[in-house]
Amino acid sequence: MGGVLSLASPKCRTSDYNEVLNNGSCKRQMTSSIFYDEESPRLIPFLPDELSIQILARIPRCCYFNLSLVSRKWKETFESAELFKVRKDFGLTEEWLYVLIKDRADKLSWHALDPLSRNWQRLPPMPNVVCADESKRGLSGFWLWNVVGPGIKIAEVIRSWLGQKDSLDQMPFVGCSIGAVDGCLYVLGGFSGATTVRCVWQFDPISNKWSKMASMSTGRAYCKTSILNNKLYVVGGVSQGQGRLTPLQSAEVFDPCKGTWSDVPSMPFSRAQLVPTAYLSDMLKPIATGMTSYMGRLFVPQSLYSWPFIVDVGGEIYDPETNSWAEMPTGMGEGWPARQAGTKLSVVVDGELYAFDPSTSADSGKIKVYDHKEDTWKVVIGKVPVADFTESESPFLLTGFHGKIHVLTKDANQNIAVMQADVQDVLGSPLNSTSVSAQSLLEHSDSSETVVWKVIASKDFGSAELVSCQVLDV
Repeated sequence: MGGVLSLASPKCRTSDYNEVLNNGSCKRQMTSSIFYDEESPRLIPFLPDELSIQILARIPRCCYFNLSLVSRKWKETFESAELFKVRKDFGLTEEWLYVLIKDRADKLSWHALDPLSRNWQRLPPMPNVVCADESKRGLSGFWLWNVVGPGIKIAEVIRSWLGQKDSLDQMPFVGCSIGAVDGCLYVLGGFSGATTVRCVWQFDPISNKWSKMASMSTGRAYCKTSILNNKLYVVGGVSQGQGRLTPLQSAEVFDPCKGTWSDVPSMPFSRAQLVPTAYLSDMLKPIATGMTSYMGRLFVPQSLYSWPFIVDVGGEIYDPETNSWAEMPTGMGEGWPARQAGTKLSVVVDGELYAFDPSTSADSGKIKVYDHKEDTWKVVIGKVPVADFTESESPFLLTGFHGKIHVLTKDANQNIAVMQADVQDVLGSPLNSTSVSAQSLLEHSDSSETVVWKVIASKDFGSAELVSCQVLDV
């Protein structure tokens, strides 16, 4: 057994993609240390399987692929829900960061970062298929450059709303949305040809496979997603109709336990109704520009958009207890920082709502926190070192990872870097707190001597651009 457990040591971790088949030394160690009987009735000889699973559950996830090569039974164990339930019961789950990128050919790929080993692993490719009944329908003529996320070119979508037509990019998953719930990734909707589709695909990190799930009730693209009460909510987006793309006010929710979708009351867009003239009302289209789960409710900032103009019009709050929408506080809605074409980047860390403000500089940005008592946004980090990539459609992403604020961007060498915000005391030592709380940031705010950005991982993905990211705790 000592030979088996030795595989969990750092010596057996590869420095790049953990592609074990190409790691001769690791494979030799495995074969020389274990002479395993494929027909053995037990995972570990002379031990009950219940005890063996408890032992294997304590091994870091980055070693699971290697260990699954021991035998067919081990492979089944490391892909079983039972093992991961034990990990969860023992408090041994690990947060990994999953990043979606796009290369120059507009090809999408997922990559997972294990912060313990700092290794990147490539996920199996997303299925290059859509629902059969949706693949042939549609109208000709929209050009959508990007996949949903902080980098979408909403201007192009608005041009389609206004009737400007070009040839449509045929790449699958254009305009899809990304979500995560119950330890799985979800890719929702988007375009197939010129049609908005309802398809939903799930990636399960336990089985390392993509599966088709129940479709949404409405075909939509560029919608917003968030988790609330372990359910995945989808709001807004666009759908085709009457020869053009039409903004959606509808919303729906996915229950992963039941595997079903349910309708949610449509967003009122109440402040969007206050446009002074009928002409502006017809020209300015209301869109949901973000969504986050905060204080037990869903907060959806909104804007009125018509190329090249954008007007913030507050937002709506969905309360699951009353199953109804209410208007967002004025200071919150009007002050919510926005980046390209009004997209709002936000994340909740340690119960506090943070947003990224790109400010006026191309090579910098700010982090703000929302003060719900004063209904205002306050700067807590005055400088986020994002590189000057003015031609990039999505130069940075914001996420909460291991209880801290993280920003993903490209460094000077064009590598994708994951940067962590660390608050330090006056002597330059990290504070004892395990998270970057709003209070600690306000007490030590806006100083390069107290807020330090530490690169926890980086990777050369060539000319690829960031699209989206999610954190899974498995």
